[in-house]
Amino acid sequence: MGDQIRIRDAAEKLWNAVINATNALILHYLGIVPASHWERRKLLVRPEDMNPRISELGFRDRYGARERYLHEVTFYDGTIDPDMLRREVTSVKRFIEDVEKPIKL
Repeated sequence: MGDQIRIRDAAEKLWNAVINATNALILHYLGIVPASHWERRKLLVRPEDMNPRISELGFRDRYGARERYLHEVTFYDGTIDPDMLRREVTSVKRFIEDVEKPIKL
């Protein structure tokens, strides 16, 4: 039981990192911080329209994938798959690194 709680907690912390990176991207391009997951998904289209490189990086789709695996499947549904979580750690790391690129320009 303890491992399940730790894995779910790790998934939610990874998801929070994605939210913070996404907020930083939107703040950089639009000057606002989204108030909800829905607003984040909706607003991610605008930086993609403003910068072709953002569109190539597919942040909106990647955000949705992280939301599904980390927030919904692992944290809320309690589906515990350590191998999948390890993959998600790598995906979140890449997501954050990719968000940093256009912000640092």
